[in-house]
Amino acid sequence: MLIPIRDHNPSTQKPYVTWGLMGINILIFMAYWGRMDDINVFVPLYNTWALQPIDVSHGSEFYTLLSYQFLHGGFMHLAGNMLFLWIFGDNLEEELGHLGFLGFYLMSGVAAGLMQALADPGSYIPIIGASGAIAGVMGGYMLLFPKAKVDVLLLIIIFFKIFSFRAWLVLGVWFGFQLWSTFTGGDSGVAWLAHVGGFIAGATLMLPIWWRKGGFDFWQRSQGHPDHPETKYGPLTRSSIPKIRRTR
Repeated sequence: MLIPIRDHNPSTQKPYVTWGLMGINILIFMAYWGRMDDINVFVPLYNTWALQPIDVSHGSEFYTLLSYQFLHGGFMHLAGNMLFLWIFGDNLEEELGHLGFLGFYLMSGVAAGLMQALADPGSYIPIIGASGAIAGVMGGYMLLFPKAKVDVLLLIIIFFKIFSFRAWLVLGVWFGFQLWSTFTGGDSGVAWLAHVGGFIAGATLMLPIWWRKGGFDFWQRSQGHPDHPETKYGPLTRSSIPKIRRTR
């Protein structure tokens, strides 16, 4: 299992919107967590706030294109999305400004939901999760910082090791997996096409910023790296066990 855990691309301002989005998602989830097995809780919740393609395709309940982004089906669903938002959101918020980033995030989520709904307009299956919006953040990040370092945790049963890869490789592999899962079916419980749509929407929405910076000339000048020094991380853990010197 490969899990991105952090990047080496520090931001110079407080990412209040990123933190706020994380807090809202967590608070909403905590409001119904523990009662998700209660049919009287999750059925009305999903019927009211989740995105159902059949409704949108018939021109109703468009508000769910926003509300579905703040619901999650389980702790790991929430944790994975918040981890990716924490890693990649702060840099885009610095580039776009607080309100600009909020609009970018929500628009990416709307585009993701629309793509999934239009692909299967007769579906009654509810769609939930921030994955589409966060995929947009990842698409925008890859366009602006393709060679930023991203640390990835490799888990092999009980062993783990951290490797550093460039953002274009980590995010490109992630996007390729979403495409592959879309065309092969993947896990039927995952809205793969929403991930694809969100990523494409985020990259598209970021194009004007990228072009304003110089487009391909910007890539040439920066070589795809952030325009500030990368964060240096020390060892993941330090041992408290004292060293013992051998004597002859």
